[in-house]
Amino acid sequence: MARILLALAAAFALLPSIALAAGEQRFPDVVDVKVTPRAAGVYDFDVTVSSPYDTPERHADAFRVTTASGQVLGERKLLHDHQAEQPFTRDLYGVRIPPSVTAVIVQARDRKHGYGGRSLRVDLPRR
Repeated sequence: MARILLALAAAFALLPSIALAAGEQRFPDVVDVKVTPRAAGVYDFDVTVSSPYDTPERHADAFRVTTASGQVLGERKLLHDHQAEQPFTRDLYGVRIPPSVTAVIVQARDRKHGYGGRSLRVDLPRR
């Protein structure tokens, strides 16, 4: 009985890697970011996300701007799926960024799996 349970556990542990190996996109990817300075230390972001939408319960539901060390500077929550619009672009305006920060990381979040996927490092203009 113990051998059967171990074999089943091993088989189930492999399922996510098999699915991902078959080409499933688990997390949304950030595919483009446009940054515009608004005022001293304040920036606007237009972020394009490609989401692996497959059900209404699983879609990109947010993106965030962080420092290289992971400090969250701003986050935009998305209130509905974008099934018919892939990839899609949304804005995040008025992000305050400390003067010592010259580049940021933009990441997208999947409602089911959280943050992951391709993020982009973006140099801030005028810094």
